[in-house]
Amino acid sequence: MSFQTSRRDFIKSAALAGAGLLTVEEMAWAQAVKGPNEQLNFACIGIDGKGSSDTADAARFGNIVAICDIDEDRLAKAGTKYASAKKYTDFRKMLEEVGGSIDAVTVSTADHTHAVAAAMAMRMGKHCFCQKPLTRTLFEARTLGEIAREKKLATQMGNQGTASNSLRKAAAYIRAGNLGKVREVHCWTDRPIWPQGGARPAAEPVPAKVQWDLWLGPAPFREYAKGYHPFAWRGFWDFGTGALGDMACHTVNMPYMALDLKFPTSVQAQTSGHNRDSYPQWSIIKFEFPELDGRAPLSMTWYDGGKLPSPDLIGGEQPKKSGIIVAGDKGTMYAAGDYAENGYKLLGGAVDAEVEFEKSPGHFEEWIRAIRGGPAARSNFPDYAGPLTETILLGNLAVWSDGKKIEWDAKNLRATNAPEVAKIIRSDYRPGYIL
Repeated sequence: MSFQTSRRDFIKSAALAGAGLLTVEEMAWAQAVKGPNEQLNFACIGIDGKGSSDTADAARFGNIVAICDIDEDRLAKAGTKYASAKKYTDFRKMLEEVGGSIDAVTVSTADHTHAVAAAMAMRMGKHCFCQKPLTRTLFEARTLGEIAREKKLATQMGNQGTASNSLRKAAAYIRAGNLGKVREVHCWTDRPIWPQGGARPAAEPVPAKVQWDLWLGPAPFREYAKGYHPFAWRGFWDFGTGALGDMACHTVNMPYMALDLKFPTSVQAQTSGHNRDSYPQWSIIKFEFPELDGRAPLSMTWYDGGKLPSPDLIGGEQPKKSGIIVAGDKGTMYAAGDYAENGYKLLGGAVDAEVEFEKSPGHFEEWIRAIRGGPAARSNFPDYAGPLTETILLGNLAVWSDGKKIEWDAKNLRATNAPEVAKIIRSDYRPGYIL
């Protein structure tokens, strides 16, 4: 039986062993699988910043067998906490060497290495938790979902608000039809909080403890400069996904859950202008969605860089620095914040109502439960996180085109009227990296 068969398959197949339905080899593997109360073995890729909390979450449920980071200072610091973990600067070498002794991986790197790291691990049969946005490109998002489904793996994207009872209640209220037919959604954020829209920083010597070539990974080579590692990479097309990619997996999450905002047919952007190396200082992006399974056609508008929706949409109130507006023909919901974490305000005749929704045991706990044979995490790659990421990243095609309306064929991941954005849909990788 293949080493790439998922752990969950073995847990399920163990029950068949006594009935004589497994081969001798399959029975041996089934008996070797750890029970639901035994610890799991993890490898963690990216172990500082958000990776620090992701690694700590993994440690709550199992053993940290290996840790990987291109910054040797960060790696040494984490090594004092996870003393028994093997330390690596190259995730490829790590997975090749410890793949036989791990059950799952966490991926908490810069956006441009999410897909190649997650894909390698999943093709080895490892369950995967990956930070948001799931990937840097639309093609990568689609592909990770396909791998996860094919391999029957437990997966989850790190948009923690998905597990919030406040967010789930707001989504359930809308799904129940309390706003009537929704025609408009507006989402906005105070990002970027890093430089965007300017010239490339001047090259500098690579710090002694930073493995720059490994940090670049699949991205085109460029000289090291301050402002890429460890944070401001988000503002560059080669590495990040801008303010939209950084925050929309959070801010769009509630209306996406409520309204199944998949498969937009067009998108158009206004921006401050950009040099196609760094994202613009601000953008306003309008998505158009067709009718879907009884949900009326609607538009969604995204704002960043200090741009805000009209106060008229919420009774003249000045919008907070981030938030969500969902407007239907029976009323409007306004939820301030990126996660609908503070509840919601109803306007325009909408009346609050009790709604049922499934409560979460906790975001990371959902993934662990899925690994152990339970239901899929809500933000799993094939059914939720992948399609959400596709919807969001479509906006960056419009940002690249800056004014041109992009007509979108979601099934085939193709801009039917804009062949020039093909390289944004799917990028080439440097040698040594594959999807």
